[in-house]
Amino acid sequence: MGAPVDPTPTPGQGSRQRGRGGVVSGYVFRLVREHLGHTQESLSEAFRVSVDTVAGWESGRRPLTSLAVGQMPAHRHRLMRMGASTALLLALEKALEADLLLAHVLTDDGPTGDSPLGTWVLQRDLVEVLVWPLNGVAPEPMRAHVAAGRPRRGPSTDGPTLSADDRRRFFQRIRRTADEARSGEFLLRRQALYLAGYDDAPDTAAWLAQQRAERPQDWLTRWPAARSVAAVAARQGDRDRMRHFISTTLDEEAGEAANLNYWAYWLGESPHLQLSDDFIATPGLGTWHGHRVVQHLVKGLAPEHGFLDLNIHTLWALLAARPTLLRSTAGRTLQDRLPVLLDGTGLSPRARRELEGIRYAIRLAEA
Repeated sequence: MGAPVDPTPTPGQGSRQRGRGGVVSGYVFRLVREHLGHTQESLSEAFRVSVDTVAGWESGRRPLTSLAVGQMPAHRHRLMRMGASTALLLALEKALEADLLLAHVLTDDGPTGDSPLGTWVLQRDLVEVLVWPLNGVAPEPMRAHVAAGRPRRGPSTDGPTLSADDRRRFFQRIRRTADEARSGEFLLRRQALYLAGYDDAPDTAAWLAQQRAERPQDWLTRWPAARSVAAVAARQGDRDRMRHFISTTLDEEAGEAANLNYWAYWLGESPHLQLSDDFIATPGLGTWHGHRVVQHLVKGLAPEHGFLDLNIHTLWALLAARPTLLRSTAGRTLQDRLPVLLDGTGLSPRARRELEGIRYAIRLAEA
C-alpha cells in the first residue's frame, strides 16, 4: 500500500465511532466478489467465515480496515488465487487507504494539524477513490466494473455512499482543517482546500473565494496553491480562473517544468511518493517517460471538459519536451481528434494556437 495512515480511532481512544467505517473498501470488495461470480454465501465458504461477516465487510458495518494486521493481505492473496482482476485488487488497496482517511476526518475531534492529509502529496488514484462517496463519480479504472455489476435483489447503489450527516461532518471538518492549518502546514491546507471544493453546499464558492485571498509569498507555495484553486474553480465551471493560472503561472520555464512534473506525479508516472510539494521546484523534467500523461491528456480533450485549457497547454508543453510521444498510440489518436477540436467553437485564442502548434509538430514528425 501507499503512505501510512493512522488507524481509525476507537471510542476508548477518546474519539467516537460515527456511521460505517469501511464503505469504500466494502463496496469494492463486493465488486470483487461479483467479478468472481460468487454470492455472499459461496464466498463465506471459501473464506471460512460466516455470511454475516461477508455482509458486514461489504456494508462497512464490519470495516475491512479493522481486520487484524496480516489478515487483509491474506484475504487479498486468496482473492488473487481465485482469479480476481488485478485492477480491482489495486482499487481495493486504494479503497482501504481512502476509508482510513475518511474515518480520520469523521471520527477524530482532536487538533486538525494531526490529520494524515498533510503527510504526503496525494495522487489521482487515491483521490478519485476518496471522493467517490462524496461526488458519486466512480474512479476511471472502476467504471467498467461498476457498469457491469450483477443485478441485485432490492435497492442498490452505484457506488459507496455516506449519510447526509457524515457528508456534512466531513466537509465541516475539512474546512476547519484548512482554516486552522499553521504556516508550516501548507501541504495540509492546500489538500484540505482541494477536497473542500467537492462540497456542493451553496456557500462553497464564496468560502473558497475568501480562502483564495490568502496568498502565500514564496513561489514554491504559491504555485501549487494557485493550481489547486484553479482546479477547484474549473471543476465548478469557472474556466477563466484556469486560463488566468495558465497565462500568469505557466508562462515561464520553472512554471512549465513544475506543471509537467506535477502531472507525472499526479498520474503515478513518478516512481516515489512525495512528502511535500518541494519536488515540483526541481529544475528540468524528471526521468518519467510521459506515456501515461499524454494518454490521459488526450482523453481529456473534450470541449465540455472543465480542464480543457490546462489539458491542451500541458499537452503542447509535453510534446515540445518529449516529441517522441507523437509516435505513441495516444499521439496517433490525437492526430485524428485535432481537426474536430479545431473546427469547433469555444476554444480560447491561446488553446487554438497551441492546438495548431501540435498539428504542425505532427506534420514535421511525419515529414
